[in-house]
Amino acid sequence: MAKANPRLIRKVRHRRVRNKIVGTALRPRLCVFRSLNHFYAQIIDDSTSQTLVSASTLDTEIRDKTKQMVKAKEAGLVGSLLARRALDRDINSVFFDRGGYKYHGRVKAFAEAVRQAGFLF
Repeated sequence: MAKANPRLIRKVRHRRVRNKIVGTALRPRLCVFRSLNHFYAQIIDDSTSQTLVSASTLDTEIRDKTKQMVKAKEAGLVGSLLARRALDRDINSVFFDRGGYKYHGRVKAFAEAVRQAGFLF
């Protein structure tokens, strides 16, 4: 019997979560993606299919700070950067879309950093 593909399992989990979460103009969706080396997050208005705010470990503001950092701390930096950018655009309440990932490690560190900056989800 073949072992299940972890990426496929995450996609199924993500699809199940996305059936319940839809971002609106009043309360957009905060979506995260984690690759092997980087962490990406964006706030999306699904009614117009537009990305309102985005941040990642590749942003020039935090790229130099993340050189020798643990990945969870990098995700925390991305969270605080995204929250700062979103608060500048008067966005302070979102639906959190964890992208099919478990709420653990980098995803948890990111979410706690965003909450600490004053976000509600």
